[in-house]
Amino acid sequence: MTLLACIDGSTYTPSVRDHAIWAAQRLGVGIDFLHVIDKRPEPAPVAEPAGDVLDARTSLLRELATIDARRSQVAHEHGRLVLAEARAVAEAAGVAPLECRLRHGHLVETVEEFEDRSALIVIGKRGEHADFAKLHLGSNLERVVRATTTPLLVAARAFRPIRQAVIAFDGGASSRKAVELASGGKLLAGVRTHLVCAGGETAELRAHLNWAATLLEAREVEHVIEQVDGHPDQVIAEYVRRNEIDLLMMGAWGHGRVREFMVGATTTSMIRTCLIPVLLVR
Repeated sequence: MTLLACIDGSTYTPSVRDHAIWAAQRLGVGIDFLHVIDKRPEPAPVAEPAGDVLDARTSLLRELATIDARRSQVAHEHGRLVLAEARAVAEAAGVAPLECRLRHGHLVETVEEFEDRSALIVIGKRGEHADFAKLHLGSNLERVVRATTTPLLVAARAFRPIRQAVIAFDGGASSRKAVELASGGKLLAGVRTHLVCAGGETAELRAHLNWAATLLEAREVEHVIEQVDGHPDQVIAEYVRRNEIDLLMMGAWGHGRVREFMVGATTTSMIRTCLIPVLLVR
């Protein structure tokens, strides 16, 4: 197994690289750095002109083809530089083995190609054309979340050491997997775990919290469990801020919710508003 890090040369690239290095060192695996040059859609067919118009159109198409060829060459050169820089930093950190993959195509399809060999996928919250002021998520992120079942680490804008993690817990299958991941693997060994549940107490929820507490205690994980009234995205965001949390863990889909077209309302809001990395599990 290895770790797949998706880098595009955007502002988030150093953070994706550093989060990938951190995770690879903890898991004891190598990194596949992936840079995908998006395919451009084929132009729609048009009616064939005649005479002088045809000559002018032919000349224009030749000029456009030259521009496209140069643009493609520049994109390749840029991609090679982005990958080379990431590799150099990872090598200096002692991570091995390392692979740099430059592909033409669509990111989601390429990620799916490598998913079976990846213990973790790392991607930035936003890409090179992001609107930082509005905190919009990158469209590639949303597509990858919908397509993959591998744990996905969504990097924040800058990396910082991860000492405390919070699990947004609702008792569903994905949030239980988050508890198992936090308590049973190398990735978060030694990280203080906060388990926070938003909403009113019920017998069912109490049973879920008891299950989580029993597992965390059995595996000797330093932990805190809190139940707070309020809407999940508001409660968790405030908890993250107040307790200086370094990592948010949550399911890609909430418990009992119909799978939504995008990532899911609560999940999307949490990724957007919490200015820390988010580890999504299914």
